[in-house]
Amino acid sequence: MFIGRKKELQSLEKLYRSRRFEMAVIYGRRRVGKTSLIREFIRDKKAIYFMGIESNEKQNLQNFSDAIHGFHQEKGPAPLYASFQDALEAVFQMAKEERIILVMDEYPYAARTSPGLSSVLQRLIDQYRDNSRLMIILCGSSMSYMEDEVLAYKSPLYGRRTAQLKILPFSFKECCLFLNGFSSEDQAVIYGMTGGTAPYLLEMDSRLTLEENVKESFLNPASLLYEEPENLLKQEVREPSMYNAMISAVAGGATRLSEIASKTGETTSTCSTYMKSLMKLGIIKRETPYGEKSGRKSIYRIDDNMFRFWYRFIPANTSLIERGADELAWKRIAPSIPEYMGAIFEQICQEYLWGKMLEGESPILFQSLGRWWGNDPIRKKQTEIDIMGIEDKTHALFGECKWANEKIDLPILHTLLERSGLFSFAEKELYLFSRQGFTKSVLEAAEGNTHIHLLTYEDMWKDYFSRP
Repeated sequence: MFIGRKKELQSLEKLYRSRRFEMAVIYGRRRVGKTSLIREFIRDKKAIYFMGIESNEKQNLQNFSDAIHGFHQEKGPAPLYASFQDALEAVFQMAKEERIILVMDEYPYAARTSPGLSSVLQRLIDQYRDNSRLMIILCGSSMSYMEDEVLAYKSPLYGRRTAQLKILPFSFKECCLFLNGFSSEDQAVIYGMTGGTAPYLLEMDSRLTLEENVKESFLNPASLLYEEPENLLKQEVREPSMYNAMISAVAGGATRLSEIASKTGETTSTCSTYMKSLMKLGIIKRETPYGEKSGRKSIYRIDDNMFRFWYRFIPANTSLIERGADELAWKRIAPSIPEYMGAIFEQICQEYLWGKMLEGESPILFQSLGRWWGNDPIRKKQTEIDIMGIEDKTHALFGECKWANEKIDLPILHTLLERSGLFSFAEKELYLFSRQGFTKSVLEAAEGNTHIHLLTYEDMWKDYFSRP
């Protein structure tokens, strides 16, 4: 069953229906679902599907020749085209009279073994595009190659694409569709451990408890997820050990460049270079207090939930895991899950607010959402707000998120009121998000006040995340 990607499929369908030449560039991290998206799109269409491999030019050309031969459904061995130019020209000729899709999946592998491939493709596009009904899809997992060698100004293919789709991990709402057999709380925790990557979600078995799933996936040396972050780094970067050190530093609490440099023993300029690469991969993000420009207050955080969970819990328990002591490892991990889920719950609450606004059910039409932190001049100390969003100079929202085992009590509401008071908006919407609900005193304080919104996780899940 194919899940999600409705917008991406609609974009591709629109290109397909144009009946003129189109070239879509699809890229994103490994395992994010690019190939599944493409296969779903071409399922009922005339398409030539070719996937580049890490081999040499001859082997890739043979595979491309086989793909063309297979499209014609001809029997016998496929003839080998003399060059990629000849093979591509044959495809352009085939698409003069009928709509054909040419998929070149993992394009970077083929292009690296045939350095002139992009230039050849550019020349043929320029030659045939006005009279062609070909739709080309170039797809790649190497983010740096796709951005620098396909999309960038210096690329021979610059200006030839008619669309580009960067495929991102699934949202929490989409993840819930993968996790249909789990309880709503387990869905949130699994999202916190795996993020929105389909193969990781599919590792989870609804017939098992959450504990059993963690043991089978993360605490099992034979599982996919046990060494997944390290394997991904080896495929994506040239110096995986250095990147591993950078991520480990951030996971260990180093959020500023100077702290990361101190933990890794590298210079801040070196760290900055590596962090930029990790941000391109979607593993690390640079965060600035909401509403402020990037500067000294900016910090680094792990952006990918699977990396976040893995670096938080797996390296510290490797010795136990390698000795088969998954029960002991779990006993060390389990007590920290509620605290770990704090940042994940903030993501889920932000997604809920976005969803409600897009459905026209939000009192604030914010432009963006984010965390804010800074100085409280009254109490003379640093403070933070979990979620903040601004509509205009007079309207804003402020939110506090608690994934704790107890109900939110009155001091939390008072704290949110105080922190929102640091900003001079005339109209303020206050949101309290709670895993376990609210005490009687909070419910009484909010009663009749239309600007205070109390939402439990279960309320949010039933209202928005349980819907297809």
